[in-house]
Amino acid sequence: MTNTHTGFEPLRDEAVALRRAGLSRRQIRDRLKVDSDHLLTRLLEGEPPPEWTKRPNAKDGLRAQARELRRAGKTYDEIVAELGVSKSSVSLWVRDLPKPSPSPERMHRMREARWAPYREARDRQCAETKSAAAKEIGQLSDRELFLVGVGLYWAEGAKSKSYQRREDVLFVNSDPGMIRVYLAWLTLLGVERARLDFRVMIHESADALEAERFWGEVVGVDAAAFSKTTLKKHNPKTVRKNIGDDYHGCLVVRVRKGADLYRRIEGWWYGIVLGVERDQPEGCPV
Repeated sequence: MTNTHTGFEPLRDEAVALRRAGLSRRQIRDRLKVDSDHLLTRLLEGEPPPEWTKRPNAKDGLRAQARELRRAGKTYDEIVAELGVSKSSVSLWVRDLPKPSPSPERMHRMREARWAPYREARDRQCAETKSAAAKEIGQLSDRELFLVGVGLYWAEGAKSKSYQRREDVLFVNSDPGMIRVYLAWLTLLGVERARLDFRVMIHESADALEAERFWGEVVGVDAAAFSKTTLKKHNPKTVRKNIGDDYHGCLVVRVRKGADLYRRIEGWWYGIVLGVERDQPEGCPV
């Protein structure tokens, strides 16, 4: 039976005092002889239950972690991935916290995720185009390799100048493919490997020993037989792009006693130029 000998406010004061003293709803109900749950709820309105009456929640620890991650700027998806909980739980636990502003790193990841499919499709298309183009070349004849080699040397090799006459056959390049084609051309010309001198050129801040090993494998020569490596002085004002594990410097390939070969290369090149000029219609500039 409900205690009817006391007014509501005095009864509420007693209920609040008992609640703050740590009593449960059942203990307060029995102490005050209140048999109406509705009335008891009104009497205890605004008063939180004591800690000992709360049932332990297995997710309390996850909730605390989720809130900590949210304060650290994590997105819902990142919290879900890290804690292995549902997105709805994360939303319930952290929805009162302010939405974090995207960090530069997150903005970068978002851009990467957005453009990744486009780049993958572009890369596939590039690879297919290059593969198809490579098949168009097929096996080179000796004459084709001869002409390619002449053009390759005249584009990339050392040349004698009117102000500095130096008839050396000297080729410098950082592309292993270029080096292989050039060596195949020299072999076609009958230049023995014993006449070749190899030397690495590389920035002093790079790994010179690794570069020597790399180029030794490219040309099939023990790097110990190379001439002394040339180290380029580092300029701190220059922002270099050729860094990282893929940077191996350049390989210098010199043909010993190559003056006569140099003169022939120069003559071959001028022969190609004259051949192009003869093939042009009259009055058509080359």
